[in-house]
Amino acid sequence: MSRGILFIISAPSGTGKSSLIQEILKLKSLYNSQVSISHTTRIIRPGELHGKHYYFVSKKEFQRMIKQDSFLEYATVFNNYYGTSRQFIEKMLSSGIDIFLDIDWQGAKQIRYKMPESKSIFLLPPSKDILYKRLKKRGQDSETVIAKRMEKAVDEMQHYSEYDYLIINDDFKKSLDNLKTIIFAEHLCLIHQKNKFHVLISNLLQR
Repeated sequence: MSRGILFIISAPSGTGKSSLIQEILKLKSLYNSQVSISHTTRIIRPGELHGKHYYFVSKKEFQRMIKQDSFLEYATVFNNYYGTSRQFIEKMLSSGIDIFLDIDWQGAKQIRYKMPESKSIFLLPPSKDILYKRLKKRGQDSETVIAKRMEKAVDEMQHYSEYDYLIINDDFKKSLDNLKTIIFAEHLCLIHQKNKFHVLISNLLQR
């Protein structure tokens, strides 16, 4: 069985990253894929399901997993832990499933170090004005919060050159096509084709 590919996708808030990932998952013409499910110590919210949205665990359990080096990366956000399970990722990839990991540049750096075979994609907005309008259109944040998000976005965008691929999300359909092209191209790389067709290649090379 051909091994799946771990795709790391990073972008500032409001760039359209989550929408692109969700649209990719709907495409039956692509390879079998899913989004990584993180572990967290925060309280489960109404409508959320354990094992679908997150793996909800206690702080004691999370800390035990840290000591056992069970995470590819983890971080503390508002006094709660969030982490990417090494076992979960390896299980899915070994089953031939592509994994999309929606994560910031700091987490991406940790994972690239531990899994150098992963492929990373950074999304940029077409302009700061458009990014501001997208954040404003959500209607979820005050002007103060939006200003902080814009400031954070500039800091995050400084790290785009650390990634393997760059997509400017100006037109959603075009960006989706670009993302599909990256996925197809990675599956056509020699190492994946060689593993997938090793029997055929062996037979073709027999004298």
